[in-house]
This record gives sequence, structure tokens and C-alpha cells, in this order.
Amino acid sequence: MFVGYIYLGIAIVTEVIATSFLKFASGPKGVWWAYLIVGVGYVASFVALSLTLRGGVPLGIAYAIWAGVGVVAVAIISWVVFHESLTWQQLVGMALVAGGVALLELGGGH
Repeated sequence: MFVGYIYLGIAIVTEVIATSFLKFASGPKGVWWAYLIVGVGYVASFVALSLTLRGGVPLGIAYAIWAGVGVVAVAIISWVVFHESLTWQQLVGMALVAGGVALLELGGGH
């Protein structure tokens, strides 16, 4: 199952990169190569996510971690790189997402 979590890490990183590059692709001066990174990143992420499942990580756990970590990571990247605001409510929400993912993992019994 350890290998499954390695693939899950790859799935998260590639999805976060792809999502972050959506900002470059969709801006007023969208650049063509950003679309390439978005497409390759999402394909790589889903391939790695499927390998995660093959590696023995349950679907519900894998998806919760993938989505939860991705949401929090993209919010932080948006704040740091694109100078988007983070309100205290959003920070609490991010903490709740992280706590929920941790509880799912701890309660998984695998």
C-alpha cells in the first residue's frame, strides 16, 4: 500500500500544478503553453490516481486526500503566487478540510 501513497502524492502534485496553471491560461494574456501544462498535468494526475487505487489505497480515502490536499494547496498557492486574498473564514475552512481528510485516513482501518 506504501506504493499507492507514492502515486497519490504524484497525483496531488500534478493536479495542483495543472490547476495553478489555469490562471496563466485563462488570463487576459493567456499563453498557449499553459494549456499544454494544464492538459498534461490533469492526465498525469488521473493516471497516478488510478495507480494509487491499484496500489491498494481505497477509493474513498484516495479521493478525499487528493481533493482535500489539492484544494488547500491551490488556495495557498493562489495567495502566495497570485496575491489572492484569504479570509479567516477560508482559513478555518482549510483547517476543517485538512481535519476531515485526517479523520477519514485515521478511520480507514487499513
